[in-house]
Amino acid sequence: MKKNRVKKQRRDKIRRRVRATVKGTAERPRLSIFKSSKHVYLQLINDRENATILSVSTKSADLQSELKDKTSVESAKIIGGEIAKAAIDQGFKKVVFDRSGYKYHGIVKAAADGAREGGLDL
Repeated sequence: MKKNRVKKQRRDKIRRRVRATVKGTAERPRLSIFKSSKHVYLQLINDRENATILSVSTKSADLQSELKDKTSVESAKIIGGEIAKAAIDQGFKKVVFDRSGYKYHGIVKAAADGAREGGLDL
């Protein structure tokens, strides 16, 4: 258990340091990622109003058929593309990417690449 606690403390420290500089606005919201052991969650957040603009996750009911039998990295890329489509429909072209203290590889990189391929400017 100690190893997991140390990893979480390290991630929280990095997350606080990054969040001191990365802010989402109404014109350029923050694209935040959260990974659990089974699922990946992406949110567009306006920090000035403390409001979540939209969110997509691997638990979304409309994506279940598309995500079936996919690895977590492939799923992250798909939901990155989905949040990009939804953001562009709402008029957002540019976002600020918040990796939430995770290293930029694997699932985090795939989600960012999916959002870029979907048309968002990170």
